Amino acid sequence: MLHNVLPHRPEARRLLAATFFSATGRGLTLPFMFIYLTKVRDIPSGTAGLIIAWLAVCALTIGPIGGWAVDRYGARRVLLPLLLVEAAGVGSVGFAHTAWQALLSVTLIGAGSGVVWAANNTILSSVTDGLERQKTFGLSFALLNLGIGTGTVIAGAIVDLDRPGTFQLIYLIDACLYLVPFINLLTMPGVGRRIVAADATATQQRQPGYREVFAHRGFRRLLAFSIVLTISGYAQIEVGFTAFSIDVAHVGPQTVAYAFTANTLVIVLAQLFVVRLIQGRSRTRLLSLVGVIMAASWLVLGVAGAVDGRNLAISAVAVIACAAVFASGETLLSPISPTLLNALATDELRGRFNALGSMVWGISGIVGPITAAPLIGGGHSTIWLALTVAGCLTAALLSASLRKVITPDQDGRAAPAATSLAPTALEAHLAPPSPADGRDLPTTSRRAVPDRS
Repeated sequence: MLHNVLPHRPEARRLLAATFFSATGRGLTLPFMFIYLTKVRDIPSGTAGLIIAWLAVCALTIGPIGGWAVDRYGARRVLLPLLLVEAAGVGSVGFAHTAWQALLSVTLIGAGSGVVWAANNTILSSVTDGLERQKTFGLSFALLNLGIGTGTVIAGAIVDLDRPGTFQLIYLIDACLYLVPFINLLTMPGVGRRIVAADATATQQRQPGYREVFAHRGFRRLLAFSIVLTISGYAQIEVGFTAFSIDVAHVGPQTVAYAFTANTLVIVLAQLFVVRLIQGRSRTRLLSLVGVIMAASWLVLGVAGAVDGRNLAISAVAVIACAAVFASGETLLSPISPTLLNALATDELRGRFNALGSMVWGISGIVGPITAAPLIGGGHSTIWLALTVAGCLTAALLSASLRKVITPDQDGRAAPAATSLAPTALEAHLAPPSPADGRDLPTTSRRAVPDRS
């Protein structure tokens, strides 16, 4: 199965290997920045929260500029220096003793992360073809989660609140692991160069830019879907899920930790199966299914809230099941979303398309916390739950409407019949009788993703 999923080009395989190493470094520090700033450096929690939010603001600000630069100069010229910038920011966090020093560090991190993810997706799409791109993005997401999980386990055995040096160590290791993708790309001189060469005869004409990106009807619809889904999904799993579990379902922090472990395990174990299962099926219909699955996960969490701690076993099972069901939606989203985005993009604007796609995560990272915390903290958990379910279902409807404005090939329904899989119950459910316009002709491939970043 792994052999079937691996891309053919060695450059793509090397990029995937680098993803695992950099994700391991990310896992070392991901859970600990707020704890480090407040418990080790004694920065007030409100100030620490603003510092972390500033990181998202920086990433959002530089994202469009990075997309333009990728199209103008090539992804490698942008990615190589920004990997070093982000590494410097990460490494300096461990030596930040004041709020201003921490703010400077996260500014460097935000300046890098706002472009690195989009640039990497642009490169990965350039070294894979339409038939294997979806599988490659799915495998990348599985390796990302495996690396983060590995790093988290290692960090848990290292960090000690009474020993600041342990935090400095994990931030330095994280910074050093940024050198893996840096050296990897540096030793592949033909990868990541400008996709479309400048046309010397068209210097007097206006070059295409973000106006053309936003004029793309299919992309606008996909962007709307992504924003609604990430605000109602990913942004809430990081803030609202934890607050609801502890304050409403009354489970302990350990149960929440088990839930995140279950989430990671489902992704790592199921991703390769899912990548094979979804070949040849409509990407837009599968994205609609993602919205339904994530809505269902919040309803499962609602069961834990309804029990209200009267039966801790049921509450704990519901909380863990919510994270696991949510993960099943992630395994569908991760290969499909970026593949569909890159299917809509043109080579000359691919950097801009990916930059805007990556900005969705920054938007949700800001909107999610400021919506979940006041509602749940103010005793309006039912309203929060209803809004998240409604948001996921709205995203499902947006994806269904996207099918009407893109081609069958972009929707993944025009792949050669030779690679098609035998029909399954899921396929039969997702592929009702063909409409008059012939959009449901037999096909086989499709794929795309999100970040966090």
